[in-house]
Amino acid sequence: MQTTFTPEQLADPGIARANEILRACVHCGFCTATCPTYQVLGDELDSPRGRIYLIKDMLEQGRPADEKTVKHVDRCLSCLACMTTCPSGVHYMHLVDHAREHIERTYKRPFMDRALRAVLARIIPYPGRFRLALGLAKLGRPFAALLPDARLRAMIAMAPKTIPPVSRNDDPQSFPAQGTPRMRVALMTGCAQKALNTDINDATIRLLRRLGCEVVVAKGAGCCGALTHHMGKADLSHASAAQNINAWMAEKRAAGLDHIVINTSGCGTTVKDYGHMFRTDPELAQDAATVAGMALDISELLVKLGIPEGAAKGLRVAYHAACSLQHGQQVKTAPKDLLKRAGFEVVEPADSHLCCGSAGTYNLLQPEISAQLKARKVATLEARQPDIIAAGNIGCMMQIGSGTGVPVVHTVELLDWATGGPKPRALTPG
Repeated sequence: MQTTFTPEQLADPGIARANEILRACVHCGFCTATCPTYQVLGDELDSPRGRIYLIKDMLEQGRPADEKTVKHVDRCLSCLACMTTCPSGVHYMHLVDHAREHIERTYKRPFMDRALRAVLARIIPYPGRFRLALGLAKLGRPFAALLPDARLRAMIAMAPKTIPPVSRNDDPQSFPAQGTPRMRVALMTGCAQKALNTDINDATIRLLRRLGCEVVVAKGAGCCGALTHHMGKADLSHASAAQNINAWMAEKRAAGLDHIVINTSGCGTTVKDYGHMFRTDPELAQDAATVAGMALDISELLVKLGIPEGAAKGLRVAYHAACSLQHGQQVKTAPKDLLKRAGFEVVEPADSHLCCGSAGTYNLLQPEISAQLKARKVATLEARQPDIIAAGNIGCMMQIGSGTGVPVVHTVELLDWATGGPKPRALTPG
């Protein structure tokens, strides 16, 4: 694709990167075949190719974002299926992230949009605040139908039936390895996950210790910054990321770290991109690149460690591949191979490349499109008649779980159970 940025524009590192990405695009349209929003809406502007044209025009003209561009960029899930499909290697993620920052700087949204986004940015990344909000949402559920905005109704519906008690395993501390120590790893405990499902981190710690890892929860680490990053709120997202970089590098310098392990794949995609996010920061660029290089999804680390081969469990597990794992990190076979080795029968749904509609805050900000994608995903999963649905991302688990009666658990919970841990709570009646 030809571009016409001026030398003055290209002096901006963000524009220079956008120019590289735009020039890689050859208009082939392969991306439209795997884009969930194009599948649902059938509008060229709701495909990656269409959004690329809109973003190109906006950035080349150096103009503020307009309502049309904002509408179609907002509808993008950032599922990154287009990047898996693209034969030209177009790095759509960096382009759409830059566009969102430009939108945030130059476009004044309607009051309700601004208010909702501000609330989400100031609540979900903070587990204490998020727990309080979930409790209030439960109280408001009987009145949800009276709310005029579908997004508010979606927020009320998000609250789980039960909010788990705080797990003290999420506090800064170190858990010694069991048996012969093999490596020392930092566990990213996340933010929303600590309020929605504490079993995931607990299972991760048990399993890694059993496999010879000392597991560290670093002081000062918290939200990865993904939620605010995908809203274009660069200052907030970079502040969260910088806290993590400093916390993990302090731990690495003090006692050494082999890896940073992440069990929420949406966070993993962002942490692995810290090197790019801070590439122009003279103080953090090197440390950010080091952290990004140390980051592994829990399934990647477990492949390195190896898990014992288990006897057949007689349970059929439908594996849902989170977009942030299969497209964002290109981790595709590891979770399925691990589940099979542990003794589970593993099946996959049709169109496994398509998003479930969760996508961070997408299910709250674009509830109608999200609901259509959820219905499709649940139908394809249930068609495989599974006993259990497994996923590697808390957002997907909440989204799919709200539309099916089949138990939904994290992959690591099943692997922990298969190697000596407790049965996942979701599989225990009552």
